[in-house]
Amino acid sequence: GEEHYNCISALHKSMRGSDENASLYWLARMLEGGEDPLYVARRLVRFASEDIGLADPLALTQAVAAYQGCHFIGMPECEVILAQCVVYFARAPKSIEVYKAYGKVKECLRMHTGPLPPVPLHLRNAPTRLMKNLGYGKGYKYNPMYKEPVEQDYLPEELKGTDFFEERKT
Repeated sequence: GEEHYNCISALHKSMRGSDENASLYWLARMLEGGEDPLYVARRLVRFASEDIGLADPLALTQAVAAYQGCHFIGMPECEVILAQCVVYFARAPKSIEVYKAYGKVKECLRMHTGPLPPVPLHLRNAPTRLMKNLGYGKGYKYNPMYKEPVEQDYLPEELKGTDFFEERKT
């Protein structure tokens, strides 16, 4: 019932708050109460990107490994896998930078009126002669061929100068 959602919320918020003791408590309460370990593991995968993000990019690897470990061996053996992951997440630095930026991109798309801007010609693939003649790919700078990142626009003209990560600079 409702306690299912209350406990997963408490686990999530305890990890977000870096409280490893409370995180382990809520995990154990769920597992000992019969919760599906794969449900918890799926929530950890989401947490890895939503709450830890780029502050520790290995968190997502930890979460996916925990999910796979739980899938392979099941309960009760997988409880320690989940416990390790939960403590790792509670101790990990947190960043919601990507989560917030992606939200801004979605908002930008939802708020747009009319047809979405076309992909700039220089970013389009040109697998046919006709596409090459139409200018697809013309002027594209292939970054690996340069020592430094090249100056090149990657957003449509209508979005030039948009920075979905602007809050990181303040």
